[in-house]
Amino acid sequence: MKLLIDFFPIILFFVAFKVWGIFTATAVTIAASVVQIAYLRMRHGKVEPMQWVSLGVIVVFGGATLLSHSETFIKWKPTVLYWLMGAALILGQLLFRKNLIRSVMGAQMQLPDTAWRTLQWSWAGFFAAMGLVNLWVAYTFDTDTWVNFKLFGGMGLMVVFVVAQAFYISRFLKETEGEAGTASDAAHTGAAAPKDAQP
Repeated sequence: MKLLIDFFPIILFFVAFKVWGIFTATAVTIAASVVQIAYLRMRHGKVEPMQWVSLGVIVVFGGATLLSHSETFIKWKPTVLYWLMGAALILGQLLFRKNLIRSVMGAQMQLPDTAWRTLQWSWAGFFAAMGLVNLWVAYTFDTDTWVNFKLFGGMGLMVVFVVAQAFYISRFLKETEGEAGTASDAAHTGAAAPKDAQP
């Protein structure tokens, strides 16, 4: 359900583009993004900062697209959003010594500091690369190809990257489980020793 809510504006953009064209699709996306934020606000009582940023970017660049009747602005929107997310990760680390990836995922898993730093910088690099790839597709191919890439290509690359991250994380989770098992065995052995020593 959460995944559907996250991709709700993108899916509607894709469908509206195929039926009515880029400008109607842009207007639909702006409306869908507003509905998405309103739903999250009512459902959870709060909206994450990056979701507000995403709404602001789509309203500004989508609005500019409709006012100027130019596709350029809406094609830049994914790149600007990717780069803003990457910049947030980098600035959070360099200026505030805060690992934002750890802040989001730290409650679900325990990883060493080096692993959290690797995740932080790899996500920042991924967002930077995705911004460049979006511009390359936007300026190299026609609008129809760019829209297809926006949904299928962007989602596909995200899935591949997340799977790669999962494989990387799994190494440390196995080590943590192994250490926990060793500690548990040692505790049981220590608890049993006095009993075994009795005549």
